[in-house]
Amino acid sequence: MLVIVAPGQGAQTPGFLTPWLEDPTFATRFAWLSTVADMDLAGYGTEADAETIRDTQVAQPLLVATALVAALELFPHPTDGFSRIGAVAGHSVGELAAAAGARVITAEQAMVLVRERGKAMATAAARTPTGMTAVLGGDRDEVRAALEEHGLTAANDNGPGQVVAAGTAEQLEAFAAAPPARARLVPLSVAGAFHTHHMAPAVDHLGMLARSVSVHDPRTRLISNRDGTLVHDGRDVLRRIVGQIASPVRWDLCLETMADLGVTGILEMPPAGTLTGIAKRVLKGVETFALKTPDQLDDARAFCDKHGEESDMGTNPTWRMVVSPAKGTFHIAADAADAGSLGAGAPVGDVASLRDRIHVTAAHGGQVVEWLVEDGDLVSPGQPLLRLHPEGAL
Repeated sequence: MLVIVAPGQGAQTPGFLTPWLEDPTFATRFAWLSTVADMDLAGYGTEADAETIRDTQVAQPLLVATALVAALELFPHPTDGFSRIGAVAGHSVGELAAAAGARVITAEQAMVLVRERGKAMATAAARTPTGMTAVLGGDRDEVRAALEEHGLTAANDNGPGQVVAAGTAEQLEAFAAAPPARARLVPLSVAGAFHTHHMAPAVDHLGMLARSVSVHDPRTRLISNRDGTLVHDGRDVLRRIVGQIASPVRWDLCLETMADLGVTGILEMPPAGTLTGIAKRVLKGVETFALKTPDQLDDARAFCDKHGEESDMGTNPTWRMVVSPAKGTFHIAADAADAGSLGAGAPVGDVASLRDRIHVTAAHGGQVVEWLVEDGDLVSPGQPLLRLHPEGAL
């Protein structure tokens, strides 16, 4: 199984876009997305220094535009991608690129949203001196306890031995003075405490704009940063992306879901390296490909051919199939067990794991054709639970 991932803020480096813009097709498409964002993204990606592209308002649109156009270079015909990609995911702002790649939103909608996201987060960060510090190593429980003691948030949990603490400057200074045992602290060059309550004003702004955005259900499995579950409802994808601004990125749970899906290959869109580096440490035996420059495209396509397999979502549209969002034990809802039809949003059941219990609903509703699992069955992420037809379609 092939999973495509898009990196988040911090992956950018000065001049990383230069070789990509030598391709006229890439340059033209990139110019269009730059126009939508009303920014000279080509200039930022080729000429700007590290401090300039560190700016949240610059970095976020630059990363999303690069991932989207590079995806078209990798899969010139998007349907070719859907016949190979098993799932997509994006780290933090990379979720917007993943959502556009899965056809939840258009590339143009993604660029407007990321432009406003970057502006709103920069404004929120300017209200109070805040920051982020990577915590490398140490005992997980001890690290978590130390963060709680200092009032900090684990804004990014990227897997064993890699947590990012976020909070006020004073909280981070106190934390640095008494770090957890065997942990190394690395202050990050970011504008503020992203993915914490300090970003609440940005959530309000983007949430207001998102109400006017039309969405479609994903064309391939989309793994959410919020809790690592698979999301098959386009409206829920957008809600999660908006809320993610002020809530932690659980990339560790995304990796767990990839493992549950049976991933064999992970390809990271440019500027690549961060997420494949994490995957190498966490998902032993899974091959990775960091797409950094256009001269790697032929090898990247061969990688996709090797690991790609068509998702069952290509033949079973999500509005006809209710699927499991996670790994666990499925319990059928009492009202759904003998129902001949289910309304939109009706409870179907829940998936219980050692970590939590996730409610499953019939997003679009319809006539019950057949149950594909029984009460108490163990299920995996994306496994079909119930087949439905829209009312009147039988």
